[in-house]
Amino acid sequence: MSFERLAPEQHDTLDDIPEPAENPRLVGHRDITAALASAYGNGKLPHALMLCGPAGIGKATLAFHLAHHLLKHPNSRQAPETLAIPDPASGLFRQIAMGAHPSVLHLTRPMNDRTKAFKSVVTVDEIRKVGQFLSMTSHDGGYRVVIVDPADDMNTNAANALLKNLEEPPARTLFVLIVHAPGSLLPTIRSRCQVLRLAPLGGQDLMAVLDAIGQAIPDDAAQRAALAERAGGSARAAVLLTQYGGLEIAAALEKLALAGRVDVATAHKLAETVAGRDQAIPFETFNRHALELLSGAASSSAIAGDLGRAKLLSDTWQDAQRAISETETYNLDKKQHALTMIDRLNSAMRM
Repeated sequence: MSFERLAPEQHDTLDDIPEPAENPRLVGHRDITAALASAYGNGKLPHALMLCGPAGIGKATLAFHLAHHLLKHPNSRQAPETLAIPDPASGLFRQIAMGAHPSVLHLTRPMNDRTKAFKSVVTVDEIRKVGQFLSMTSHDGGYRVVIVDPADDMNTNAANALLKNLEEPPARTLFVLIVHAPGSLLPTIRSRCQVLRLAPLGGQDLMAVLDAIGQAIPDDAAQRAALAERAGGSARAAVLLTQYGGLEIAAALEKLALAGRVDVATAHKLAETVAGRDQAIPFETFNRHALELLSGAASSSAIAGDLGRAKLLSDTWQDAQRAISETETYNLDKKQHALTMIDRLNSAMRM
């Protein structure tokens, strides 16, 4: 399904899939949206929220829907008891979607002007925009909303800069931090936010999201259940699995990881598939699934009481995560990275 793209391109933009800022439909998370609407209506909305949960379950979409609600209903006592549903034809929706509303600041990974590629982190220069944003007079005396998406991607300098903003926020200012892994943030940042944990989407909600964005849904109930399980309740993961060869990549990686010995030819074929030019999404899928395999195996070992193996797998996860970050940051050879990752995964799984 094609649609009118309003939002600026981001590092994780998918073709024909709405960005959170331009998505008029929020699926799931009913208890949390109700609690936020109630807190606002009662004048008890905190100055900083941390929306935590796996990538692709609607955290950022919720953040923009909340911003829309605050701006549409500046008098909290007259606001409805549920979050306002954005009207895609309205000026308010379009301004927010385009990143042009003076009361909403969306901070994410910036473009590298030299390489014309997105940076691998949210930089301190991005966070410094908060000071200028908050120094301006509030639009219509209403709320100002700062969305950091995802806050996990802040480097150390950026995190420290944000902490200063969180310590003494101006009145009628809301910070919303989108967080995939809360443990990656400074404890001092976490302590200044109300933490809300969003659960992965259930199978029915996941299929509703895919249908809403025009993605094909398996006809067979068993296939739908299998897709929901493999996607981990993430709509983004489901799109990557079905539209970008993700199912095939995951199956090939699992086979290599669990083999007694790595088939060199098969490993090279998979590495070439995910590391080619314009293959950023398959490469992301490959890396994400490698981390999922390691974390899943570590959890299983811990539950089984094999703490030594659990620690080895956890350490391997950390090494793999570091290798992914360094490959992105320094633009290292992606095929070599993929081959090394396959060997690392196979060795860890066989121990």
